[in-house]
Amino acid sequence: MNEQDIHETYRSIAGLLEQRRLKEAHLQLHALLATCADYALQNRLEQTETAYGYMLQYMRHGTEDPGRHELHLQLCAETWEIAEQLYLLLLDGADPGYFHSLRRTLKQTKFMESLEACLHVLEAFEDEMALCHLMPHDRKMLEATLARHEDMQQNLFLTTWANSSWTTGEAQQADAYLHSEQLPGNDLCLFVSAVTLSLLACFDPRKVKWLLDACQTPNAHAAQRALVGLALTLHRHPARLPLYPALMAQLTLMNEDGKLGKSLNRIYIQLLRSQDTEKINRKMQEEIIPEMMKNVGFMRNMKFGFEELPEDNDWNPDWEQAFEQSGLNDKIREMNELQMEGSDVYMSTFSQLKRFPFFKEITNWFYPFDLKQSTIVQIFGEAAEANNPMLALLLQSGFLCDSDKYSMAFTLNQIPQAQRNLMFNQMTSQNMEELMESEHFEGLKKYAARPEVISNQYIHDLYRFFKLNPRRKEMHDVFQDTIALHALPALAPMLGTPELLKDVADFHFRKEHYSEAAALYTKVTAEGEAAADVFQRTGYCLQKEKRYAEAVNAYLKADMLKPDHVWTIRHLATCYRLSHDFGHALEYYRKAETIQPDNRSILFHTGSCLAELNRYEEALQCFFRLDLMENDNDAKTWRAIAWCSFVCGKDEQAARYYDKLLSCPAPLATDYLNAGHVAWKCGNIPQAAQLYSQAAQRCDNRNDFFDLFDKDKDILVRMGIRAEDISLMIDLAE
Repeated sequence: MNEQDIHETYRSIAGLLEQRRLKEAHLQLHALLATCADYALQNRLEQTETAYGYMLQYMRHGTEDPGRHELHLQLCAETWEIAEQLYLLLLDGADPGYFHSLRRTLKQTKFMESLEACLHVLEAFEDEMALCHLMPHDRKMLEATLARHEDMQQNLFLTTWANSSWTTGEAQQADAYLHSEQLPGNDLCLFVSAVTLSLLACFDPRKVKWLLDACQTPNAHAAQRALVGLALTLHRHPARLPLYPALMAQLTLMNEDGKLGKSLNRIYIQLLRSQDTEKINRKMQEEIIPEMMKNVGFMRNMKFGFEELPEDNDWNPDWEQAFEQSGLNDKIREMNELQMEGSDVYMSTFSQLKRFPFFKEITNWFYPFDLKQSTIVQIFGEAAEANNPMLALLLQSGFLCDSDKYSMAFTLNQIPQAQRNLMFNQMTSQNMEELMESEHFEGLKKYAARPEVISNQYIHDLYRFFKLNPRRKEMHDVFQDTIALHALPALAPMLGTPELLKDVADFHFRKEHYSEAAALYTKVTAEGEAAADVFQRTGYCLQKEKRYAEAVNAYLKADMLKPDHVWTIRHLATCYRLSHDFGHALEYYRKAETIQPDNRSILFHTGSCLAELNRYEEALQCFFRLDLMENDNDAKTWRAIAWCSFVCGKDEQAARYYDKLLSCPAPLATDYLNAGHVAWKCGNIPQAAQLYSQAAQRCDNRNDFFDLFDKDKDILVRMGIRAEDISLMIDLAE
């Protein structure tokens, strides 16, 4: 079988299992097993079939079986595990990609260490480093210690990623990582990422249980990584967890106080936000960065030299105005707002800095930034944190994800040694030391330690891995999926509360994802959250989606909860008008007019609705009022007065207003057309023909002109124009 056949067959079996159609799934699995001689999987399948046959037989005889539902879930879970293991086994022989090559290598060489052996080596690292500090001149000892540690990290990561199913013994060995007091925190974080990557490739209930336990570890960075890994695993395998009642019970118990649900909902929003990164990237490259580059000269002209006297160095008031007019201030403010809300504003900058040799190793995309990492030690020295605390703070702050910190460090390494030393010396000056002790820098450290910052930066790391790593085309990119954690069977009870749904809906609303926001706000109101602002936002989203009848329904509910709110009334009127229900639209525009009598938009739409209802005299009164209110000439109002006057038979008045329109800088084709109607009705055929000709010239093509004319035929006939003369006039306008 080729890759495509394997993928299609597995998808078919998975679809059957999702519907709990076990018998059909077993038949397809037998056919698939015939293509490879794996007797262990064959025996597991036969045992599952036998148990399922007995269960059906007991049911046929009417035997009461209180454990039938649990057994059915267990058999579905076991069958799915067999199918997925077989799927990976077949791909190992057909897929040339890195992941399956790694799995083949593991099977053939058995060179990887066990989880227990890896743990012993990793736990010894801190003691070995302490010994290195006692002999600071023994460079080889330090290098050997770092190399041994990093080799074992890679061993651990690759072994875990490629191992699709833990045994009971391996799961117990993995538990020891969560309880070890000697294991470096960064190594635990790396292990969490390896487990996550393995779960994205293949569902394993033992690894899921380990992730659930890891969510409660005291190490905040590891816990946040585990939460993100859990969210992505359940997203990638939406139907699997409900097949394991024990895991579902553990998930429910962990959310007893509601904290897990809030944490997962926060991560859910962060994952959704990450999907806007490409849009932000384009904005940075096409708008913000070019604007900043354009104003480089302006910025250079501003002198801030410390060597100048204070009176020579004050801010020129003219600069403030120039800064505002340049548009740069708005761009910087926009970038700051994006950064403060957690958006990934650095992807465009650092995406070009992932070509260093460091990033050729998959493991290094997931390792937290560490000043003890061998490459970093080579650049900054072993005591970088002590010798240069400002640099350490910069590289350990919460503003850059770990991947970007490594990129920055390697970029700094490109700077000549002399210049780098000068820069570092300046950073460690007395002034900087004073700043390091200030509350501002303490605040930065606290900011970096916040759970929401940790998880957000880790998601940025994941985003870079799936978008930029050299093997990215061989992997499924979860960030291209439609992510809807609230709809997952395992998370729906937890994330489906009105409070959490509203948070996600508000995010979609702010990002103008109106379809998603409307669906979520509807769920919020269905759950009993009957606040007026929720119905207002629901209506607004539906209006943006042009679902006007549904929008009206939402706005009416908002109007009942918060009567006479002018915003709701105006939007009700707008939806009725766009639905061509001009009677109801007029009712609500009149209501809005009583609240805001001088609102020009309301007055204009009131007149428009009256005109659509053929109440032209009343419409004229609205438009004349509006014309008196306008400070400047308003072509839109004149156009409405001219047309209503024409339909009412006030030809001189209509002609006068069309003359005003045609004297405007850019009259429309319809202005010439309608002026031609007035001239023709008044009997001035030469002028009418000339005006029609000018209308035709302003249309894109002759057919557009015919279409415009055709729409007015009935009105012209009512005005006394003979129908048979219309085609002649059109030809006359050539």
